[in-house]
Order: sequence, then C-alpha cells, then structure tokens
Amino acid sequence: MGEILNASFYTLKQHARVGRNCYFWAKTNLYLLALIKSISGIRGTIGGTPGQNLTPADIVKFTAAYASWIKEKGGSGKVVVGRDGRISGGMVHAMVVNTLIAMGVQVIDLGLTTTPTVELAVTWEGATGGIIITASHNPKEWNALKLLNDQGEFISADDGEWILNNAAKDTFSFAPADKLGSCMLNEEALQKHIDAVVNYPLTDVEAIRSKNYKVVVDAINSSGALAVPALLNALGIEQVVLLNGEINGRFAHNPEPLPENLVGLSAEVKKTKASFGIAVDPDVDRLCFVCEDGSMFGEEFTLVAVADYVLSKRPGNSVSNMSSTKALKEITIKHGGAYFPSAVGEVNVVRKMKEAEAVIGGEGNGGIIVPDFHYGRDALIGIGLFISALAQQKSGLKSFRSQYPDYFISKNKVELRKGVDVKALFDKIKVKYGRQPINTEDGLKIEFDQDWVHLRTSNTEPIIRIYAESNFETTANNIAMRLMQDIKEFL
Repeated sequence: MGEILNASFYTLKQHARVGRNCYFWAKTNLYLLALIKSISGIRGTIGGTPGQNLTPADIVKFTAAYASWIKEKGGSGKVVVGRDGRISGGMVHAMVVNTLIAMGVQVIDLGLTTTPTVELAVTWEGATGGIIITASHNPKEWNALKLLNDQGEFISADDGEWILNNAAKDTFSFAPADKLGSCMLNEEALQKHIDAVVNYPLTDVEAIRSKNYKVVVDAINSSGALAVPALLNALGIEQVVLLNGEINGRFAHNPEPLPENLVGLSAEVKKTKASFGIAVDPDVDRLCFVCEDGSMFGEEFTLVAVADYVLSKRPGNSVSNMSSTKALKEITIKHGGAYFPSAVGEVNVVRKMKEAEAVIGGEGNGGIIVPDFHYGRDALIGIGLFISALAQQKSGLKSFRSQYPDYFISKNKVELRKGVDVKALFDKIKVKYGRQPINTEDGLKIEFDQDWVHLRTSNTEPIIRIYAESNFETTANNIAMRLMQDIKEFL
C-alpha cells in the first residue's frame, strides 16, 4: 500500500499574529513538479526539457490544442490574452499570441494586466475564450497558461480533458497563409475594470474620499503596480505609497501574500503612519490587508469582512471552500442567509455559488468573488468593497478587525509514497468518525461541535493536507495531530 515519507507537525513553527487571528504552518519538504497539466491550465518551471518543464515546445503545443477547442466551440472565435509581470511573461506571451494567430484565431491582446481583467474582457469583447499567462503566487521561475471559456470563467473538467487529449495526440492543424489570425491591442481594459469597480452600486466612493486615507501598497513587482494605485486614486485616495513597484518579475519576496512574506509592508505602514496596507499576489486575484499598527487583518477575514458588508446591503447566501474559516458561515446566518461549502479550487467555488444562488463567495486565501460583477476572484472589486465597509466605521482597521472572532487554523500535511490507496485510507477514517457530521465532496471534512478538520489530497504534491480550525490554538493543533496519527496507524 505504501508508507508515509514524512509527517512533520510544527517542526518549524511560524507563529504569525494576524490581527486577532493566528496561523500555524507546518514545515514542508518541497516536492517540485516542473510541469503540471490540469483541467484549468498548464503550469511549470521555464526552460529545460520538453514534457518535463514549461518549454517553448510545450507552450506552442498546449496553446494550439486550446485553439483547436476554440474552433470546436464556434462563436466569434476571438481569444483574449493577458499576462502578469513575470520575468518570462514577455516571452511566453509572444509565443501564445503568435501560436493563436498561426491557428487562425483573432487575438485581443491586453498585454500586462490582471487575471480578473482578462476574465471580464472575455465577456466585454464577446470572445470565445481567454488565456491568462500567470503562475499566480508561484516563485519567479514558474509561469502558466490559465484557460477560460466564453463566460470568462475557468474551463470545465470535460473541456480541460478534451484539450489535454488533443495536445497529447498532436491532432491540431495550423492555418494556411491566407487564413492566419490577427492581433488587436486593447489598452483600455484595465481602466474599464477600475471604472466598473468605482461605479459598482456597493462601492461607497464618497465615504472613502471623506476619510483621507493614506495607504501603502505592496505590488510585488508585478501587475498590481499598475492596477492598485490607479484604483485607489479613482476611489478618492490620493496618498498612496508604493512598495516593489518596478514591474520586473524579480519578486522582492515570496509572492504569496502570507504574513511571513509581508514584513516589509507591515514595517512601512508603521513607519509612514499609514491608515492601512494592501498586498496582492502577482496576478491580482488575491488580497490581504495590514492594520495601522502593522498587524495582519488576516487573509481568511478579507472575505469575511467583504461578505459582512455585502450581506448587510443585499441579504442572500454565501459560499467558500471547505478549508476556509467557519466565520463566513456565522456571518451569513447572522444576516439571514445560508452558507454552502464547496470543494477547494476557484472553479468549484464558482459552480457551488451558481447552484446556491450566492450573492458573495470566494476562498480563504483572500480571493473575493462577487457574482453580479463577475464569477472570478478579483482583488480590485475586493478592495473597493472592503474599503467601503471600513469607511463606514468610526474607527480604524484594527478596531474593524476586532468585530470578528478569534479563530485559529492549523495547516499541516502528510507526505505519501507512490501507490498509497488514499480512498481506502479515507474510508477507514470515515468509519472511525462515523458519528460526526462528514462531508465527502472534497476529501473528508469532519465536524466536531464548533470545530472542524479537512483532509484532502493535493493536486500538485504527493501529500494529504490536514487543516483544522477551532476557537483555541491548542484545540486546533490537537485535532490536526489526532488525524495525522490516525493516518499513520491506518497505513
């Protein structure tokens, strides 16, 4: 059946105060997959050997396979393309655009932009799809092709499988000279996105402007340097301090917007006596805030605060993935709505939001999805709504954070050898905890009164992730440890 390679539990403990919330991260031994082919796209490290890394050959092959899918879908046949500020972005972007042209596709090129801007532009342009060139929060060595459908949403599992199979068979056919595609540059999409945030009914520009905020922004040397200061100015915030604003892709720190990576932003907020700080990831679909004293508001609570504001104006249902804080459920019930958990992954959250007719949703990593704006994680609409909520408070961000509960999430993993039958393992755990409420939509989520633990396999590493949440740090740790011990015993 296989055996556990390593089950490390707090051998490296980074205790980061997140406003009034704490996160604990287990030590990890990085298992790097250099080329990852999934239903939502292709990502990998740049250079190396075709089929093992994200090389020019792989970029052409998967772009051509996607173009074949676009032709199968019919419609306008147009594809929107945009990229973040990664080192390899220009190279990958040029190859994607020219491969699409070689396949006879009409390209709408947004150039350097954000992921949510590309998603919105697909519908604005009446396109059949879109390609976002970004590896999100991955290190600078990585890049990816994220694939969209005609709604500006990530493609379905069936469509993704079709594209992967097409790429594997090399069955695509390039266009002859007189039927080549074309490329049209669109430099207005980002401004149109910003205008849409400013004009969104729940964005309170007047309240924001009246506060005369001073804001520090960490743009992590990518597209956020273009988008976030421009949005803040449009919202009436004139005092903006920009950190890591040179768009060179040489990220000044680990690009994932976690507390341990935002030490510089925290220090700058205190040094400049700013009202608060904002951090986004390289493609601007994740969002977190730093309070005026340099403490973290907590990425889990970005969605909670936005949902509280939206639901107070527009009662309804909410959705987040199963590994997100229970605070969203509590906030939703407080406003008279129903909360629905989804499997991890944006495409799964969006699907569940549509089923539940949710008015707000997202992921605990700071991903905000406002469905009547668009079905995609969007830091820009998140900024507009979060600051609108803050501006209607009488005090600052630290006090705003104190309105929400103090919960602790323990995040851990167990590494597995190849061949482990995870389904059989989860079946045994399910039997052991059969008296507890269990959700099997995405691995196992087990509830213990007011606490929970979520076990699921990773899409990118040979591991089982174990996340546990409780009102108390010790309880969350103990629940996670108990399940990790169960895994070892059953194997």
